[in-house]
Amino acid sequence: MAEELTRLLHAWREGDSASRDRLVAQVYDTLRDMAAARLRRGEGGRTLQPTVVVHEALLRLLGADTAWEDRAHFFALAALKMRAVLVDHA
Repeated sequence: MAEELTRLLHAWREGDSASRDRLVAQVYDTLRDMAAARLRRGEGGRTLQPTVVVHEALLRLLGADTAWEDRAHFFALAALKMRAVLVDHA
């Protein structure tokens, strides 16, 4: 699966929007779990839902021109974007 995500990231970087859509579909549940864990730790208060955090983070990620290296790089940047959403909300 890691190789598939890396392949999709590279194809997306090359302009393949279908790869972006497949990538988001494959990682959405993981991103939602990451957001839920952050919210359980008390980051962001009780007014945000994991889905809202993920959607906002994805909007920030999808709008960025990033040279994705691999799956780990993507998830690290996604975590930073989620943190930024929570900081902005606070």
